[in-house]
Amino acid sequence: MEWLEIDTENCPVRRALDVVGEKWSLLIVRDAFNGVRRYDEFRRHLGLSEAVLADRLRKLVGAGVLRAEPYREPGARTRSEYRLTAKGRDLWPVLLSLAQWGDMHHGAPEGPTLEIRHTRCGEPVRVVVLCEGEERAALGPFDVSVRPGPAARPLVR
Repeated sequence: MEWLEIDTENCPVRRALDVVGEKWSLLIVRDAFNGVRRYDEFRRHLGLSEAVLADRLRKLVGAGVLRAEPYREPGARTRSEYRLTAKGRDLWPVLLSLAQWGDMHHGAPEGPTLEIRHTRCGEPVRVVVLCEGEERAALGPFDVSVRPGPAARPLVR
């Protein structure tokens, strides 16, 4: 089967975008990685409407990317803090890749907005695609081949 003969309804990129393909969803996840936990903090930092924020948080919790943990300030009603789940933490390399691409192709002339460095040695980090074979070589898009996997279905016209 060739690419154009494969039904893309169950494409993993498509399924991932169903969950996090909207701009605000990934920005909420980015903020969660950077320690933002509470609704008011997300709203203040991102500057989006209450309706959009509530909708995106509900969808991210429903998809298992975030979990809501109740907390209560003295004299106030119970509210939720939002924490990344293991599924949400698996988006970390995706966000780093987007940041890396953004800096490379749309960055500010004075340099990156954020410097992401290895805590232990202080050196910059970057996302790469590695071969899982003995070589462990970094690969580019022309170093790989793509073929249908077990879940591939023929396109029905």
